[in-house]
Amino acid sequence: MTLPHEGAGTAGAPPALPSTGPSTAPSASVRPVGRHRAERPRRPLVRAVVLGLAALAALALILLPGAFLDSASASGTNGPEFNWGSGTMTGPSVPGSGSLDPTGDGSVSVDVTGLTRKPSESVALFIALTLLSLAPAIVLTCTSFTKILVVLGLTRNALGLQQTPPNQVLAGLALFLSLFIMAPVLSQMNDAGVQPYMDGTLTAQQSWDAGIEPLRSFMLDNTEDEELATLTRVAGRELPSDRADVPLTTLIPAYVLSELKDAFIIGFIIFIPFLVIDLVVSGALMALGMMMMPPVMVSLPFKLLLFVLVDGWALIITALVQSYA
Repeated sequence: MTLPHEGAGTAGAPPALPSTGPSTAPSASVRPVGRHRAERPRRPLVRAVVLGLAALAALALILLPGAFLDSASASGTNGPEFNWGSGTMTGPSVPGSGSLDPTGDGSVSVDVTGLTRKPSESVALFIALTLLSLAPAIVLTCTSFTKILVVLGLTRNALGLQQTPPNQVLAGLALFLSLFIMAPVLSQMNDAGVQPYMDGTLTAQQSWDAGIEPLRSFMLDNTEDEELATLTRVAGRELPSDRADVPLTTLIPAYVLSELKDAFIIGFIIFIPFLVIDLVVSGALMALGMMMMPPVMVSLPFKLLLFVLVDGWALIITALVQSYA
């Protein structure tokens, strides 16, 4: 043990022990206050350097085009000239390049697409994609799809079948029957509006007016006056003297209501013979005392037999198609 130095402490104080463990000095991870304050002034300097470089880059972008134009004007070459009448662009004359043009005037003609009334491929593609995105709404509201699908669904319910045929089959059949019915209308729309617009003979507005007219005529022929008057009155407008003057915003919902009304009428007619079969089977089961037996299980075979014997699918489809004749 070492003796304490003289005068190291007051009298009676215990002697200091030698240090045997790690130092209890402040951790090195603690940053001194003075050093932290000394590093702060460097940030404005970095910002000033970055702003200076950005200003130099912007100045270069402004001055370089002007210097290029000055050098072009000093060399005696002219910029490209565009002829709006012929739809061509005439480039600058190049010395010693007489082989570019047999006439020797040194001009280069470049065809520019999209300046005529004929739409470019990008515009045609945009219109096609727009129509594809709106196709489900157009099919549901402006064609015979809704009426056919409702009639087929009511026929399935009248037979007592819950999921046979499945919904996908009924929707597919209704879709192709709608295409079969709407084929003449679509052909007229294509001949009157689409093809003239693609050929450049009609503008977009003229093509719309000419192409929508066959569809308007189809919907007007299958819309009753009562629905037109109801929706016109609800909209707060005066009923036009001519049916052709009804706007599309009124004609489309009126057409849908007329289609639903006709579909329910056809469904009621289809339900009558099958309802008679259900009543007869129920009465027979009660007379035989077989009240615990479900009448649907007994009547379903007779319904299917009757439907097949009268060729029910052909009758329903024929009636639906002829309703648009």
